[in-house]
Parts: sequence; structure tokens; C-alpha cells
Amino acid sequence: MSAVLKFGGTSVADPDAIGRLISIVSRETAPVVVVSALSKVTDTLVKVCGLAEDGDGKGAAQALNALVERHVSVASAVTTASRATVVASVRAEFDELIGLVHALAVLREVSPRSQDAVLSVGELVSSRIVAAALADRGIPGTWVDARAVLVTDAEYTSAAPDMAATCDRVRERIAPAQAAGKVAVLGGFIGATAAGITTTLGRGGSDYSAAIFGACLGVGEIQIWTDVDGMLTADPRVVAHPKLVEQLSFNEASELAFFGAKVLHPSTILPAVDKNIPVLILNARRPENTGTRITAQGRPGASGLTALACKRDVTVVDITSTRMLMAHGFLRRLFEVFERFKTSVDVVTTSEVSVSVTVDDTRRLDDIVEALRHFAEVSSESEMAIICAVGENLRSDPTVFARAVNALDRVPLRLVSQAASRRNITFVLRDADVPEAMTRLHDQFFGRN
Repeated sequence: MSAVLKFGGTSVADPDAIGRLISIVSRETAPVVVVSALSKVTDTLVKVCGLAEDGDGKGAAQALNALVERHVSVASAVTTASRATVVASVRAEFDELIGLVHALAVLREVSPRSQDAVLSVGELVSSRIVAAALADRGIPGTWVDARAVLVTDAEYTSAAPDMAATCDRVRERIAPAQAAGKVAVLGGFIGATAAGITTTLGRGGSDYSAAIFGACLGVGEIQIWTDVDGMLTADPRVVAHPKLVEQLSFNEASELAFFGAKVLHPSTILPAVDKNIPVLILNARRPENTGTRITAQGRPGASGLTALACKRDVTVVDITSTRMLMAHGFLRRLFEVFERFKTSVDVVTTSEVSVSVTVDDTRRLDDIVEALRHFAEVSSESEMAIICAVGENLRSDPTVFARAVNALDRVPLRLVSQAASRRNITFVLRDADVPEAMTRLHDQFFGRN
């Protein structure tokens, strides 16, 4: 059974991690391997962009030189016969990047297009290193430039894939390698426009890349290798000792990812759903564990909730207009404002005279509020959070909703909603109340630890 294996930053962080990756890959027959940048590299490249915008060329160069030495050290440790070649490739990528960043620092301007060019280097060099390491261990790894395969639009920093064009490229550049028994290794997160200009899918987009390639190839499964055992019943940073969710549905996984489950990128599920390809979340440090399996049917005979997720640092925006709320076209006009400023809304509730929405991207919030005030009264409240309780069983068991609300007795709730799909309950509350609320819900549905 063919598979796409995606390895996150912690799974390629150092020579030991790459050694574990090689062991995992060796068990598969001609898989496609998608890798993230080495752990924390993308964060550093984001900081480099900030230094360039501030005109601090010296600081940016120092940060990049440190990255060069780290990558050369890792490449040297995991390769033998191909060491000179891969080290030269790594240095060449960074030499080009250092030149670009110097120019950006002189201009004190980093456009979205330039930012994508900077951030793409992390995946470009990590994938080169992994391909060389596989080949030196007797596994026929071959590097494929993801920019020559993943075709996107020109929405830099959050590009959308052109699936038809991408699948054509996959058949041209990846399928032949698979047919020849080779392991194609690509960087995740990155692509290019039809004109060949580098783009990125947004942070966490390596999962998405893996799913796109898997859908194009029609593989048997997509494996997401990370540093946790799988999808958990709650964020372990908020709830002590959450439990492993062994199986869940595509719909449940999508809801959990969208509302903050960090183990999976929200877009990952989409190509897999379209082709009905199972997605597995596995721990690269403990590959013997079964992990979490995400399928169309989810958990047969499941009861209660499947898991909880939380999204922190959310802002609630209240829009009130007694004159226009029920007027034809009011809601269209309201949401056009958010669309104009390219800001997504997570939760929406309405009453007779007001509409409340939540946003987690506040970069354009001042502009949004100013535009809304042309036809409504507007207020906002920051330091809020969203808790999402997810389970397919919500559709058939009305007592689950009541148990969830009762569990939060005396916790101040700002908004409560249940989606039309009836597979999630959403609570908006103060960020400071999240630990207590999550713990109460977890105790109610998954028991005390």
C-alpha cells in the first residue's frame, strides 16, 4: 500500500530525529516523504524578516549565519558519500537568501512575496538533507523541488493550491519516481505560481502539502509523523493527562483542527476527504504506537464527545443596529466588511438587535471597526477564548448538550452555539476561565485522571 509520510519540524530537528525518520521510511515501499523545516527554523526566518524591515541587516545576517552552521552540522552528521554535495547545496541556498535579506534590509520593506521567498528556504534545505541522508543509508531517496510540483495562486503567505495543475505535475514528477522504487522527498508548505514565483500555504501548511500530494497520487493513507501519540481528548497544556483518541471522523478532525487542535493543520483533511484517504497521526519517537486514525466513518457506535479543543487570544466583536438589523441586506453588508479586510470569523451569534462574532486575527480590527461604524454601533472585547466540544454523537443524543452546559455551571459564558451540523458545541468565554472550563468538561465526558 502506497503512502505519503509527512514529518514535522521536531521529527527532523537533529541527527537523532532524522535517524528515526530513516528507520520509519525504510519500512514502507516507495513512499513519498514530505518534511517541514528543522524545528524552530521558520520562527527564526520570520524574525529575520522583521529585522530586515527594521533595517537591521547585521542582525539578520547573524541569525542566518547561525542557521547555516546548524544545517551544515546536521547535514554532515547524517550523510557520508553525499556530504560534500548536500553541504554545498545548503550553503548555496543560504548564500542566495543572505543576499536577498541584505537587499530587503536596505529597502526596509518585506512584501508578502518576499516573505514567502525567505520562509521557503527552511523546507528547501531540510528536504535536501533528508533526501541525501536516505540515499546514504541505502534507501533510494530523490529530492524533488516542491515549487516545481505544487501549483498555487498568487495569494502570498496563504496561497491556495490549483489541484488540477498540481496533480498534473505530481503525475509528471513524483509518480515516475515511485514507479521506479524511489522515495521522493519534498519540502512541505511551499509551492509556486504558474509563473514559477515561490509561495507558501501558510504556517502549518506542510500537513496540507502532504494531503494534496496524497490525493493526487491516490495513496492508501497519509501519515502525519509528529512528537505526540496522536489526537488527544484535550490540549495537554490546559488539561492534565488527556486521553488518546484512537479513531475519529474526518468531520470531527476538521472541527478540532479549526478550533485549535495543534496536532493537525485545519486544511489537511480537505484533500483526504475528497479521495476518502485515511489520515494517521503518529509519534516519530514511539513509532510502535498505533496513534490516531481519521476516516470517513469515525468511531462506530461512539457515544458522548470525541474531544475538546480551545482557541486562545480571541476577540469578540459586537455589532448593534436597531434600525438596520432586520433590514434586507444588513448581514451581507456586515460580512462584506470582514471579507474586504481578509479577516475570517469563527463563531457567529445573533439576537433581535445585535450580531456577535469572534476573530483571532486582529491585524485589521481597527479598520474593520471603523468600517462597521458607518452603519452600526460596534464594540470589541479582547482576551477571550473559544472552547469547542466535538462529537458525531451530538446529532443523536440531545443529553450531551445539556451535560456540557451543566458542567460549566457558574463559569461566565459570553456566547454559546451549536452548529447546523450538530457535531460541535461552541463556548466563548474569558481566556482566564479556559483551564477551569476545559477541566470540568473533560472530567464530565472523559472521567477524572
